[in-house]
Amino acid sequence: MKRKSIGVLSRAYCVYMLALVCTLGTAHAEGTAKLPNTSAGKVLADWLSAFNSGDAAQLSKFTRRHKSPIELERDQGFREISGGLDLLRIEKSEPRSIEALARMRDADDVVLIDLSVKPGAPRIIDKFERHGADIPPEFAPPRISFAELARSATQKGDAMAAGKGFSGNLLVARQGEVVFAHSWGLADRSTKTAVDLDTRFRIASMYKMFTAVATLQLVDAGMLSLDKTVGAYLPGYPNADVADKVTLRELLAHTGGTGEVFTQEFFDQREALREHADYLKVFGHRAPEFEPGSQDGYSNYGFILLGAIIEKTSGKSYYDYVREKIFAPAGMQNTDALPEADIKGQLSVGYTHGEHGLEPNTDTLPYRGTAAGGGYSTAGDLLKFATALQDGRLLSMKRYEEAIRPQNLGHWYGYGFMVGGTGSTRWFGHEGGAPGMNGRLYVYPELGYVVVSLANVDDGADRLASFIANRLPI
Repeated sequence: MKRKSIGVLSRAYCVYMLALVCTLGTAHAEGTAKLPNTSAGKVLADWLSAFNSGDAAQLSKFTRRHKSPIELERDQGFREISGGLDLLRIEKSEPRSIEALARMRDADDVVLIDLSVKPGAPRIIDKFERHGADIPPEFAPPRISFAELARSATQKGDAMAAGKGFSGNLLVARQGEVVFAHSWGLADRSTKTAVDLDTRFRIASMYKMFTAVATLQLVDAGMLSLDKTVGAYLPGYPNADVADKVTLRELLAHTGGTGEVFTQEFFDQREALREHADYLKVFGHRAPEFEPGSQDGYSNYGFILLGAIIEKTSGKSYYDYVREKIFAPAGMQNTDALPEADIKGQLSVGYTHGEHGLEPNTDTLPYRGTAAGGGYSTAGDLLKFATALQDGRLLSMKRYEEAIRPQNLGHWYGYGFMVGGTGSTRWFGHEGGAPGMNGRLYVYPELGYVVVSLANVDDGADRLASFIANRLPI
């Protein structure tokens, strides 16, 4: 079973978590598997009972009883987004370990859980890992005509807007021509400004695509080498292991072990972190979380390092570089990462779930977006980016092909792009999620489709994009 990363929202800014599986004990209409009567199977059944109930008290009880390594807040956030989980099949089962595959009830996304319990303490969790997975062919939604798909997607978006307050845009193009576009909800709830196709949305980690392209442009120009280390381009970098061991190739593929930036240190200094150099001062002392190149580990800090390297090598600010070398050639006039105080024009207000319903996400935002994410764009600009990337205006064909094929150990990431699918349904793109922002881009090179979905709420854009992508006619 091929695993991949899934970005699922937590209450912290842009924290990546992995997703989960299964229904309890009995077979669901979509699958025939049952959880085994083993120690691991019982613990998983206990978790599923609590998770699918939607009861925070039950989830809290499970966490305490089994010493779950997954934070209660993350479980609750994932439950809110997924709507629960339905079992598809058991992948592996032994007395103290189990792997099982399931689908979210409110989305097409398939997730895999890898759970084991400790010897001699069969009710205490030893490992509880959750991964995204490709949909097995036997469980894939049927492909339908595009006219039927457009009607179904509109109905799904309408239901999401009515039920959970979804607001955002969905755009589908084929061979560069828009064949479907629809808007839902409000860009600003205080002024009752409606979302339209020109609305700009914060795109969170989708900005990593621009950082990767900028890095690879400098590789094409002979100014950077994928196999040189951080220290080769940032002399005097504080941590010697990062400086001497972590390569640009590993930063681009999330295999460098450089870790997260959205920690308590970030929130304590959020407004003072204004340039990439400021992040290096705060986080540059950290050693790698694992031996570089030995495993996958999604790293926002790794892309901030790339931003600093772009600045050092090009002699320009990161922001000027991507404007001149990516946005201008692609014709992207509504994409940037200006400081929050300087943003003008129709930028949507982000809304996240709080104690009193949907609330502005203002208190979670950084001073400005970075090379790791946080800037803004429109659905139309992201289509322009995908088009320029494919027609050779941004990268050589060699670098383009490297970027969009698997480059990490789990085969879910290239260089700055998430990747998946096979044959005619091969795709690349990126997702982004944080409080009050959610988006996804799928590019299908063989089919000629581009799917873009953006939202100014916690979730929904990813579900709409997946709904379209999994049903496109082929």
